[in-house]
Amino acid sequence: MTRTLFILLALAPAGVAHAQDVTLKPLGEARLRYENVDQDGLAAGSDALTLRIRAGVEAKTGPWSALVEGQGNLAVVDEYFDGLHGPATRPLIADPDNIALARAQIRYSRPAFTVTAGRQRIALDDERFVGGVGFRQNGQSFDAVRAEVTPIKGVKADLSYAWSVRTIWGIDGAGPRQQAVSGDNVFANLSAQTPVGKLAAFAYLVDQDEAAVQAYRMSSQSYGARLDGTQKLGKAKLAYQLSYARQSDWHRNPNDYAADYFLADVAVDLGGPRLGGGYEILGASNGTALTSFQTPLATGFKFQGWADKFLTTPPDGVRDLYASWGWGWKAVGPLKAVTLQAVYHDYRSDRASRAYGEEIDLLASAKLGKLTASARYAHYDADTFATDTDKFWLQLDWML
Repeated sequence: MTRTLFILLALAPAGVAHAQDVTLKPLGEARLRYENVDQDGLAAGSDALTLRIRAGVEAKTGPWSALVEGQGNLAVVDEYFDGLHGPATRPLIADPDNIALARAQIRYSRPAFTVTAGRQRIALDDERFVGGVGFRQNGQSFDAVRAEVTPIKGVKADLSYAWSVRTIWGIDGAGPRQQAVSGDNVFANLSAQTPVGKLAAFAYLVDQDEAAVQAYRMSSQSYGARLDGTQKLGKAKLAYQLSYARQSDWHRNPNDYAADYFLADVAVDLGGPRLGGGYEILGASNGTALTSFQTPLATGFKFQGWADKFLTTPPDGVRDLYASWGWGWKAVGPLKAVTLQAVYHDYRSDRASRAYGEEIDLLASAKLGKLTASARYAHYDADTFATDTDKFWLQLDWML
Protein backbone atom coordinates (compact mmCIF):
# COMPACT_ATOMS: atom_id res chain seq x y z
CA MET A 1 0.00 0.00 0.00
CA THR A 2 2.99 2.33 0.55
CA ARG A 3 3.70 2.44 -3.18
CA THR A 4 0.02 3.11 -3.93
CA LEU A 5 -0.10 6.07 -1.52
CA PHE A 6 3.12 7.48 -2.99
CA ILE A 7 1.66 7.46 -6.51
CA LEU A 8 -1.60 9.03 -5.36
CA LEU A 9 0.23 11.80 -3.49
CA ALA A 10 2.47 12.46 -6.48
CA LEU A 11 -0.50 12.91 -8.80
CA ALA A 12 -2.72 14.82 -6.38
CA PRO A 13 -1.40 18.38 -7.01
CA ALA A 14 -2.52 18.33 -10.62
CA GLY A 15 -6.09 17.65 -9.52
CA VAL A 16 -6.07 20.25 -6.74
CA ALA A 17 -5.40 22.99 -9.30
CA HIS A 18 -8.97 22.56 -10.53
CA ALA A 19 -10.63 22.15 -7.14
CA GLN A 20 -13.24 24.80 -7.92
CA ASP A 21 -14.83 22.50 -10.53
CA VAL A 22 -15.00 19.39 -8.36
CA THR A 23 -18.16 17.29 -8.50
CA LEU A 24 -18.80 14.49 -6.01
CA LYS A 25 -20.57 11.21 -6.65
CA PRO A 26 -21.43 8.90 -3.75
CA LEU A 27 -20.85 5.18 -4.20
CA GLY A 28 -22.79 2.52 -2.35
CA GLU A 29 -23.90 -1.08 -2.68
CA ALA A 30 -24.97 -3.93 -0.43
CA ARG A 31 -25.30 -7.68 -0.82
CA LEU A 32 -27.02 -10.17 1.48
CA ARG A 33 -26.38 -13.80 0.64
CA TYR A 34 -27.26 -17.18 2.07
CA GLU A 35 -25.05 -20.05 0.89
CA ASN A 36 -25.44 -23.73 1.75
CA VAL A 37 -22.93 -26.44 0.79
CA ASP A 38 -23.23 -30.20 1.27
CA GLN A 39 -20.09 -32.12 0.27
CA ASP A 40 -19.41 -35.85 0.50
CA GLY A 41 -16.56 -36.82 2.78
CA LEU A 42 -17.01 -33.99 5.29
CA ALA A 43 -18.64 -34.41 8.69
CA ALA A 44 -21.14 -31.56 8.30
CA GLY A 45 -22.51 -29.12 5.75
CA SER A 46 -21.88 -25.39 5.66
CA ASP A 47 -24.38 -22.57 6.17
CA ALA A 48 -23.35 -18.95 5.69
CA LEU A 49 -25.43 -15.81 5.82
CA THR A 50 -23.13 -12.93 4.93
CA LEU A 51 -23.69 -9.22 4.48
CA ARG A 52 -21.32 -7.14 2.37
CA ILE A 53 -21.44 -3.36 2.23
CA ARG A 54 -19.35 -1.08 0.03
CA ALA A 55 -19.36 2.70 0.31
CA GLY A 56 -17.21 5.50 -1.05
CA VAL A 57 -17.05 8.68 -3.06
CA GLU A 58 -15.70 9.73 -6.44
CA ALA A 59 -14.53 13.31 -7.06
CA LYS A 60 -14.15 14.67 -10.61
CA THR A 61 -12.67 17.83 -12.04
CA GLY A 62 -11.97 18.14 -15.74
CA PRO A 63 -10.04 15.08 -16.93
CA TRP A 64 -9.08 14.15 -13.35
CA SER A 65 -10.96 11.94 -10.90
CA ALA A 66 -10.19 10.41 -7.53
CA LEU A 67 -12.08 7.51 -5.97
CA VAL A 68 -12.01 5.99 -2.49
CA GLU A 69 -14.14 2.98 -1.53
CA GLY A 70 -14.21 0.86 1.60
CA GLN A 71 -15.94 -2.44 2.14
CA GLY A 72 -16.88 -4.77 4.95
CA ASN A 73 -18.17 -8.32 5.08
CA LEU A 74 -19.93 -9.75 8.14
CA ALA A 75 -20.98 -13.35 8.72
CA VAL A 76 -24.42 -13.16 10.36
CA VAL A 77 -24.60 -16.97 10.37
CA ASP A 78 -21.08 -18.47 10.45
CA GLU A 79 -21.59 -22.23 10.43
CA TYR A 80 -18.97 -22.73 7.72
CA PHE A 81 -15.24 -22.98 7.07
CA ASP A 82 -14.11 -19.65 5.57
CA GLY A 83 -10.65 -20.87 4.56
CA LEU A 84 -8.89 -19.14 7.47
CA HIS A 85 -10.69 -19.87 10.73
CA GLY A 86 -11.56 -23.13 12.38
CA PRO A 87 -10.94 -26.74 11.28
CA ALA A 88 -11.87 -27.71 7.74
CA THR A 89 -14.54 -30.16 8.86
CA ARG A 90 -17.16 -28.26 6.88
CA PRO A 91 -17.08 -27.31 3.17
CA LEU A 92 -15.25 -24.14 2.20
CA ILE A 93 -17.24 -20.94 1.64
CA ALA A 94 -14.59 -18.37 0.75
CA ASP A 95 -16.20 -15.30 2.37
CA PRO A 96 -14.33 -14.52 5.61
CA ASP A 97 -15.21 -11.53 7.77
CA ASN A 98 -13.34 -8.50 6.50
CA ILE A 99 -13.03 -4.73 6.56
CA ALA A 100 -10.74 -3.14 4.00
CA LEU A 101 -9.91 -0.36 1.62
CA ALA A 102 -11.28 -1.84 -1.60
CA ARG A 103 -10.26 0.97 -3.98
CA ALA A 104 -8.16 4.13 -3.75
CA GLN A 105 -7.30 5.46 -7.18
CA ILE A 106 -6.59 8.56 -9.23
CA ARG A 107 -7.49 8.67 -12.93
CA TYR A 108 -6.64 11.00 -15.78
CA SER A 109 -8.92 10.48 -18.76
CA ARG A 110 -9.08 11.95 -22.25
CA PRO A 111 -10.96 10.49 -25.24
CA ALA A 112 -7.82 8.76 -26.57
CA PHE A 113 -5.95 8.13 -23.33
CA THR A 114 -6.73 7.04 -19.76
CA VAL A 115 -4.31 6.25 -16.96
CA THR A 116 -5.42 4.91 -13.56
CA ALA A 117 -3.06 4.64 -10.58
CA GLY A 118 -3.66 3.10 -7.17
CA ARG A 119 -5.82 0.31 -5.79
CA GLN A 120 -8.32 -0.59 -8.50
CA ARG A 121 -10.34 -3.36 -10.08
CA ILE A 122 -9.06 -4.74 -13.37
CA ALA A 123 -11.24 -6.98 -15.54
CA LEU A 124 -9.89 -7.94 -18.97
CA ASP A 125 -11.96 -9.54 -21.74
CA ASP A 126 -14.14 -12.30 -20.22
CA GLU A 127 -12.06 -12.33 -16.97
CA ARG A 128 -10.63 -15.78 -17.76
CA PHE A 129 -7.13 -14.53 -16.99
CA VAL A 130 -7.58 -11.30 -15.00
CA GLY A 131 -10.77 -10.31 -13.16
CA GLY A 132 -12.42 -8.85 -10.09
CA VAL A 133 -13.80 -12.12 -8.61
CA GLY A 134 -17.11 -10.30 -8.26
CA PHE A 135 -19.14 -13.25 -6.95
CA ARG A 136 -17.15 -13.62 -3.75
CA GLN A 137 -18.04 -11.08 -1.08
CA ASN A 138 -14.55 -9.60 -0.67
CA GLY A 139 -13.61 -9.54 -4.35
CA GLN A 140 -10.16 -8.98 -5.83
CA SER A 141 -8.38 -5.72 -6.62
CA PHE A 142 -4.92 -4.65 -7.67
CA ASP A 143 -2.36 -2.08 -6.57
CA ALA A 144 -1.43 -1.05 -10.06
CA VAL A 145 -0.89 1.51 -12.79
CA ARG A 146 -3.02 1.00 -15.89
CA ALA A 147 -2.90 2.85 -19.21
CA GLU A 148 -5.60 2.56 -21.89
CA VAL A 149 -4.81 4.13 -25.26
CA THR A 150 -7.14 4.45 -28.27
CA PRO A 151 -4.94 5.86 -31.08
CA ILE A 152 -7.64 5.42 -33.71
CA LYS A 153 -11.31 4.48 -33.52
CA GLY A 154 -11.78 0.78 -32.85
CA VAL A 155 -8.19 0.10 -31.79
CA LYS A 156 -7.18 -0.05 -28.12
CA ALA A 157 -3.98 -0.81 -26.25
CA ASP A 158 -4.41 -1.74 -22.58
CA LEU A 159 -1.31 -2.11 -20.40
CA SER A 160 -1.17 -2.67 -16.63
CA TYR A 161 1.61 -3.18 -14.13
CA ALA A 162 0.44 -4.54 -10.77
CA TRP A 163 2.77 -4.99 -7.83
CA SER A 164 0.19 -6.39 -5.41
CA VAL A 165 -2.95 -8.50 -5.75
CA ARG A 166 -5.47 -7.87 -2.96
CA THR A 167 -7.11 -11.27 -2.54
CA ILE A 168 -10.55 -12.47 -1.44
CA TRP A 169 -9.11 -13.62 1.91
CA GLY A 170 -9.17 -10.16 3.51
CA ILE A 171 -7.26 -8.75 6.45
CA ASP A 172 -6.84 -12.12 8.22
CA GLY A 173 -5.33 -13.78 5.16
CA ALA A 174 -2.18 -15.77 5.89
CA GLY A 175 -0.05 -18.62 4.58
CA PRO A 176 -1.19 -19.92 1.19
CA ARG A 177 -4.32 -17.70 1.47
CA GLN A 178 -2.66 -14.34 1.91
CA GLN A 179 -4.25 -10.93 2.31
CA ALA A 180 -2.14 -9.71 -0.61
CA VAL A 181 0.28 -11.40 -3.00
CA SER A 182 3.19 -9.30 -4.21
CA GLY A 183 4.95 -9.64 -7.56
CA ASP A 184 5.71 -7.93 -10.85
CA ASN A 185 2.53 -8.64 -12.82
CA VAL A 186 2.16 -7.30 -16.37
CA PHE A 187 -1.13 -7.44 -18.31
CA ALA A 188 -0.97 -6.36 -21.97
CA ASN A 189 -3.91 -6.43 -24.36
CA LEU A 190 -4.14 -5.01 -27.89
CA SER A 191 -7.57 -5.16 -29.55
CA ALA A 192 -9.23 -4.02 -32.77
CA GLN A 193 -12.86 -3.97 -33.84
CA THR A 194 -13.37 -5.91 -37.08
CA PRO A 195 -16.46 -6.83 -39.11
CA VAL A 196 -16.57 -10.21 -37.34
CA GLY A 197 -16.01 -8.89 -33.80
CA LYS A 198 -13.29 -7.71 -31.46
CA LEU A 199 -9.96 -9.35 -32.17
CA ALA A 200 -7.41 -9.16 -29.37
CA ALA A 201 -3.85 -10.31 -28.78
CA PHE A 202 -2.68 -10.56 -25.18
CA ALA A 203 0.27 -11.27 -22.92
CA TYR A 204 -0.41 -11.92 -19.23
CA LEU A 205 2.65 -12.27 -17.00
CA VAL A 206 1.50 -13.44 -13.57
CA ASP A 207 4.08 -13.21 -10.79
CA GLN A 208 2.90 -14.86 -7.56
CA ASP A 209 6.12 -13.92 -5.79
CA GLU A 210 5.35 -15.39 -2.36
CA ALA A 211 6.93 -18.63 -1.16
CA ALA A 212 3.81 -19.42 0.89
CA VAL A 213 1.67 -19.39 -2.26
CA GLN A 214 2.48 -22.78 -3.78
CA ALA A 215 6.24 -22.10 -3.53
CA TYR A 216 6.16 -19.69 -6.53
CA ARG A 217 4.60 -22.38 -8.78
CA MET A 218 1.63 -20.21 -9.77
CA SER A 219 3.85 -17.73 -11.66
CA SER A 220 3.35 -18.03 -15.41
CA GLN A 221 3.46 -16.27 -18.76
CA SER A 222 0.52 -16.66 -21.14
CA TYR A 223 0.39 -15.40 -24.72
CA GLY A 224 -2.62 -15.72 -26.95
CA ALA A 225 -5.41 -14.30 -29.08
CA ARG A 226 -9.17 -13.97 -28.75
CA LEU A 227 -12.17 -13.21 -30.99
CA ASP A 228 -15.43 -12.01 -29.45
CA GLY A 229 -18.31 -11.08 -31.74
CA THR A 230 -22.06 -10.92 -32.38
CA GLN A 231 -24.10 -11.13 -35.56
CA LYS A 232 -27.80 -10.63 -36.29
CA LEU A 233 -29.65 -13.55 -37.84
CA GLY A 234 -33.03 -12.08 -38.70
CA LYS A 235 -34.67 -11.42 -35.34
CA ALA A 236 -32.13 -13.60 -33.54
CA LYS A 237 -28.67 -12.69 -32.33
CA LEU A 238 -25.65 -14.97 -32.55
CA ALA A 239 -22.76 -14.47 -30.11
CA TYR A 240 -19.46 -16.32 -30.34
CA GLN A 241 -16.03 -16.50 -28.71
CA LEU A 242 -12.80 -18.12 -29.81
CA SER A 243 -9.63 -18.03 -27.74
CA TYR A 244 -6.23 -19.70 -27.72
CA ALA A 245 -3.22 -19.23 -25.43
CA ARG A 246 0.09 -20.88 -24.65
CA GLN A 247 1.36 -20.82 -21.07
CA SER A 248 4.76 -21.60 -19.57
CA ASP A 249 6.63 -21.10 -16.31
CA TRP A 250 7.89 -17.61 -15.45
CA HIS A 251 9.99 -15.74 -12.95
CA ARG A 252 10.78 -17.89 -9.87
CA ASN A 253 8.54 -20.83 -10.79
CA PRO A 254 10.68 -23.97 -10.25
CA ASN A 255 8.59 -26.03 -12.68
CA ASP A 256 9.51 -26.33 -16.35
CA TYR A 257 6.32 -26.71 -18.36
CA ALA A 258 4.19 -25.55 -21.27
CA ALA A 259 0.42 -26.00 -21.66
CA ASP A 260 -2.31 -24.80 -24.01
CA TYR A 261 -5.67 -23.12 -23.51
CA PHE A 262 -8.59 -23.26 -25.95
CA LEU A 263 -12.14 -21.93 -25.89
CA ALA A 264 -14.94 -22.13 -28.44
CA ASP A 265 -18.31 -20.76 -27.31
CA VAL A 266 -21.50 -19.95 -29.20
CA ALA A 267 -24.92 -18.69 -28.03
CA VAL A 268 -28.16 -17.82 -29.82
CA ASP A 269 -30.68 -15.34 -28.40
CA LEU A 270 -34.10 -15.84 -30.00
CA GLY A 271 -35.70 -12.89 -28.22
CA GLY A 272 -36.80 -14.99 -25.28
CA PRO A 273 -35.31 -18.46 -25.43
CA ARG A 274 -31.51 -18.63 -25.36
CA LEU A 275 -29.39 -21.61 -26.36
CA GLY A 276 -25.65 -22.00 -26.05
CA GLY A 277 -22.74 -24.36 -25.83
CA GLY A 278 -19.00 -24.50 -25.79
CA TYR A 279 -15.80 -26.38 -25.23
CA GLU A 280 -13.00 -25.12 -22.97
CA ILE A 281 -9.64 -26.81 -22.48
CA LEU A 282 -7.06 -26.00 -19.83
CA GLY A 283 -4.29 -28.26 -21.03
CA ALA A 284 -1.85 -30.49 -19.19
CA SER A 285 1.89 -30.69 -19.57
CA ASN A 286 3.54 -33.74 -17.97
CA GLY A 287 1.00 -34.60 -15.28
CA THR A 288 2.97 -33.02 -12.43
CA ALA A 289 1.01 -30.81 -10.03
CA LEU A 290 0.73 -27.17 -11.20
CA THR A 291 2.22 -27.84 -14.63
CA SER A 292 -1.24 -27.66 -16.22
CA PHE A 293 -2.70 -24.36 -17.45
CA GLN A 294 -3.42 -22.17 -14.39
CA THR A 295 -5.38 -18.90 -14.07
CA PRO A 296 -4.97 -17.74 -10.44
CA LEU A 297 -6.15 -14.16 -11.14
CA ALA A 298 -9.31 -15.14 -13.02
CA THR A 299 -12.91 -14.69 -11.93
CA GLY A 300 -13.10 -18.45 -11.61
CA PHE A 301 -16.78 -18.67 -10.66
CA LYS A 302 -17.71 -17.74 -14.25
CA PHE A 303 -16.01 -20.83 -15.68
CA GLN A 304 -16.25 -24.62 -15.36
CA GLY A 305 -19.27 -24.64 -13.11
CA TRP A 306 -20.43 -22.98 -9.92
CA ALA A 307 -19.38 -25.89 -7.69
CA ASP A 308 -15.81 -24.49 -7.95
CA LYS A 309 -14.13 -27.86 -8.39
CA PHE A 310 -11.57 -26.62 -10.92
CA LEU A 311 -10.37 -23.27 -9.56
CA THR A 312 -6.94 -24.89 -9.51
CA THR A 313 -6.49 -26.93 -12.68
CA PRO A 314 -5.76 -30.62 -11.96
CA PRO A 315 -2.34 -32.02 -12.97
CA ASP A 316 -3.90 -33.76 -15.98
CA GLY A 317 -5.72 -30.60 -17.13
CA VAL A 318 -9.45 -30.31 -17.71
CA ARG A 319 -11.76 -30.38 -20.73
CA ASP A 320 -15.20 -28.87 -20.18
CA LEU A 321 -17.93 -29.59 -22.72
CA TYR A 322 -21.03 -27.60 -21.79
CA ALA A 323 -24.50 -26.69 -23.04
CA SER A 324 -26.94 -24.08 -21.75
CA TRP A 325 -30.60 -23.21 -22.04
CA GLY A 326 -32.33 -20.08 -20.79
CA TRP A 327 -35.28 -17.78 -21.14
CA GLY A 328 -35.40 -14.06 -20.53
CA TRP A 329 -38.21 -11.53 -20.17
CA LYS A 330 -37.74 -7.77 -20.15
CA ALA A 331 -40.58 -7.44 -17.65
CA VAL A 332 -43.00 -9.67 -15.76
CA GLY A 333 -45.39 -7.42 -13.87
CA PRO A 334 -43.26 -5.13 -11.67
CA LEU A 335 -40.18 -7.32 -12.17
CA LYS A 336 -37.55 -6.43 -14.76
CA ALA A 337 -34.84 -8.51 -16.48
CA VAL A 338 -36.34 -11.83 -15.40
CA THR A 339 -34.00 -14.70 -16.28
CA LEU A 340 -34.05 -18.49 -16.05
CA GLN A 341 -30.95 -20.51 -16.94
CA ALA A 342 -29.72 -24.09 -16.87
CA VAL A 343 -26.21 -25.28 -17.74
CA TYR A 344 -24.84 -28.81 -18.10
CA HIS A 345 -21.09 -29.58 -17.88
CA ASP A 346 -19.19 -32.74 -18.76
CA TYR A 347 -15.64 -32.67 -17.34
CA ARG A 348 -12.77 -34.83 -18.55
CA SER A 349 -8.99 -34.80 -18.23
CA ASP A 350 -6.80 -33.38 -20.98
CA ARG A 351 -4.41 -36.31 -20.68
CA ALA A 352 -4.90 -39.91 -19.51
CA SER A 353 -8.51 -39.97 -20.84
CA ARG A 354 -10.38 -39.84 -17.53
CA ALA A 355 -13.97 -38.77 -16.85
CA TYR A 356 -13.86 -36.32 -13.92
CA GLY A 357 -17.59 -35.81 -13.40
CA GLU A 358 -20.69 -33.92 -14.45
CA GLU A 359 -22.40 -30.78 -13.18
CA ILE A 360 -25.79 -29.08 -13.47
CA ASP A 361 -26.16 -25.36 -12.66
CA LEU A 362 -29.52 -23.57 -12.31
CA LEU A 363 -30.26 -19.85 -11.97
CA ALA A 364 -33.33 -17.64 -11.55
CA SER A 365 -33.01 -13.85 -11.18
CA ALA A 366 -35.06 -10.66 -11.42
CA LYS A 367 -34.80 -6.92 -10.70
CA LEU A 368 -37.18 -4.70 -8.76
CA GLY A 369 -36.04 -1.09 -8.76
CA LYS A 370 -32.48 -1.01 -7.43
CA LEU A 371 -32.80 -4.48 -5.93
CA THR A 372 -31.77 -7.70 -7.71
CA ALA A 373 -32.80 -11.09 -6.33
CA SER A 374 -31.36 -14.41 -7.45
CA ALA A 375 -31.44 -18.10 -6.57
CA ARG A 376 -28.74 -20.53 -7.73
CA TYR A 377 -28.12 -24.24 -7.43
CA ALA A 378 -25.12 -26.37 -8.42
CA HIS A 379 -24.87 -30.16 -8.32
CA TYR A 380 -21.50 -31.81 -9.03
CA ASP A 381 -21.62 -35.57 -9.61
CA ALA A 382 -18.08 -36.89 -9.17
CA ASP A 383 -16.63 -39.76 -11.18
CA THR A 384 -12.83 -39.82 -10.74
CA PHE A 385 -12.18 -36.28 -9.46
CA ALA A 386 -13.21 -34.59 -6.18
CA THR A 387 -16.47 -35.56 -4.42
CA ASP A 388 -20.22 -35.14 -4.91
CA THR A 389 -21.24 -31.60 -3.95
CA ASP A 390 -24.46 -29.61 -3.77
CA LYS A 391 -24.50 -25.82 -3.40
CA PHE A 392 -27.46 -23.47 -3.01
CA TRP A 393 -27.56 -19.67 -2.90
CA LEU A 394 -30.19 -16.99 -2.20
CA GLN A 395 -28.94 -13.48 -2.86
CA LEU A 396 -30.14 -9.87 -2.73
CA ASP A 397 -28.10 -7.08 -4.33
CA TRP A 398 -28.72 -3.36 -3.97
CA MET A 399 -26.80 -0.57 -5.69
CA LEU A 400 -27.04 3.18 -5.17
